Amino acid sequence: MTIGTPRLHVRSIGSTNDRARELAGAGAPHGTLVTAGEQTAGRGRQGRTWSAPPDQALLMSLVLHEPPALLPLRAGLAVATAIGDEAQLKWPNDVLVAGRKVAGILAEARPSDGWAILGIGVNVAIDLAELPDELRDRAGTLGRTAADVEPFLAAVLGELEEALALEASTVVTRFATRDVLRGRAVAWDDGPGGRAAGVDDEGRLVVELDGGGVLALSAGEVHLQQVE
Repeated sequence: MTIGTPRLHVRSIGSTNDRARELAGAGAPHGTLVTAGEQTAGRGRQGRTWSAPPDQALLMSLVLHEPPALLPLRAGLAVATAIGDEAQLKWPNDVLVAGRKVAGILAEARPSDGWAILGIGVNVAIDLAELPDELRDRAGTLGRTAADVEPFLAAVLGELEEALALEASTVVTRFATRDVLRGRAVAWDDGPGGRAAGVDDEGRLVVELDGGGVLALSAGEVHLQQVE
């Protein structure tokens, strides 16, 4: 079944992921799409908020039944491909252009019920001057117009349809071609630091530790070191 139908679009909502979860719990079919012109309580990873002025960003959530492994990586690939060659991927789920975050992904699984919610936010036409001060230093924008949001949605859905069907090994291989962390010094909370060595077949970030040895991170916030 093609993803993106049925579709619920609202002018303003607290969180598209929350609404999609409600729909999934009520039996919504695979591929159900929730979009919004504005989110007032959008969430990112690590409990962060996702903020965007009205009608300038792609704000979407999908109901996916029996989702494949590596869902965040698949979604990142789809968004990056829709953007173009300049898009890079920062494990586990950020899309960057020119070193700035233009898109974020939040996958929330319910394995016991056989479904997951895939939330995607992309700064399609954001004017960075309108963002809160704490976001301006790291946020980016595609620099397009509000009229481009719908065509970009169509492009993302098309790429996501393909990405969801890929073999896991292919996902990892394609991720590597856009991996902004690979070969660079990274740090994370309570970690010794090291150098990113790519993503393994389970979607974990492989790090060659500064003191020797290798560690595979399955989750967490990773930062590029300022001095390499």
